[in-house]
Amino acid sequence: MKHRKDLHRGLRAYKDLNLHALRRAAPGAVVMTFSCSQHLEADLFRKVVHGAAVDAARDVQVVQALGAGPDHPNSLAHPEGEYLHGLLLRVK
Repeated sequence: MKHRKDLHRGLRAYKDLNLHALRRAAPGAVVMTFSCSQHLEADLFRKVVHGAAVDAARDVQVVQALGAGPDHPNSLAHPEGEYLHGLLLRVK
């Protein structure tokens, strides 16, 4: 999503993508999911993935929250620069 006006459509796409992945994941599978949109905050991304897990009727654990590496520092004056959000999930 390059533009804030596309956020709703992007949220739907992230949910659908994760829904399909979680429906197809075998029990015990590990799934990594990411967003690289500056308009999607980490907590909202997590809520979207949770909604996908609920709709897929799967019990999903967050093993680790992920983000950009130390070679990609973020300025406190530019919070939009912290755009890479990821989750390492275990599907039960």
